[in-house]
Amino acid sequence: MRLVGLVLLGCFLGRILPAKSPNQLGQFLYWVGVPISIVSFLRLTDLSGQIWIAPAIAHLAILLGAFLAWLGIKGQEYFTNSVPQPSTQGSLILAAMVGNTGYVGFPVVLALVGKEYFAWALFYDLLGSFLGAYVVGVALAAHFGNATEHQQQVTKAIFFNPALWSFGFGLLFRQVSIPPFMEFGLEKLAWICVALTLILMGMRLSRLNSWHKLPQAGSSLTIKMLIVPLLLGSILPLLGVTGSPAKVVLLEMAMPPAFATLVMAENFGLDRELAVTALAMGVILLLVTLPFWLWLY
Repeated sequence: MRLVGLVLLGCFLGRILPAKSPNQLGQFLYWVGVPISIVSFLRLTDLSGQIWIAPAIAHLAILLGAFLAWLGIKGQEYFTNSVPQPSTQGSLILAAMVGNTGYVGFPVVLALVGKEYFAWALFYDLLGSFLGAYVVGVALAAHFGNATEHQQQVTKAIFFNPALWSFGFGLLFRQVSIPPFMEFGLEKLAWICVALTLILMGMRLSRLNSWHKLPQAGSSLTIKMLIVPLLLGSILPLLGVTGSPAKVVLLEMAMPPAFATLVMAENFGLDRELAVTALAMGVILLLVTLPFWLWLY
């Protein structure tokens, strides 16, 4: 209920606050809030076990989503003798493969599983989804789009990402002892940032007013948020991932499309309307699918 309540609060605030408020809050969380949360929760999480398998599963989920979306496009071409424009194909594939495992995935995992297994979500996102989006995603966007992204810009987006740097700092900071009151304050600040992230999601959702291309967006979301988690979630025990770590990985796989899909659509000339529709539908669908995944697994 806290998740839904904070998102609804964000929707309300997004309607009454100035138009620039979501961007300002997003910038604060990108440069300050999310890095603080990563550093704080890394001090409290368990890094033992098979945690390094999380990024491997993330890459597998990305490739499976892209393959199933491509298969769906070919199926449409075979049965209807029609094929979407290349720009639409690119947005369809990106929406099916790149998940919002950071801004949305982190608070969901922290709220539903706990901080003890946060590292699984962190490794899944930074070493899995993040790299997949900026390597496989950019390559696909460049292939299907009509714009060319300079390699320097892609490199800058990867190496100047504050979450990636805070991840490395957080691993080192785990070894440093700090007074209990500072530990307590750091953790509370991290939880405040988590709440602000959910509020930001609601604020952005309140400003997404494009609901075109619902059937096409629905096909990508079905792959991203249902089929891929079902298929890969069923084999997690065979990989030795069970219990709470399996729940974390499953939730990360079931996240809606990342906001990065819209950024790539705008930069590479893909189908922006489809990207926006998939984002809006995905966030709403998440509120329905979360209880299902918790019940099923």
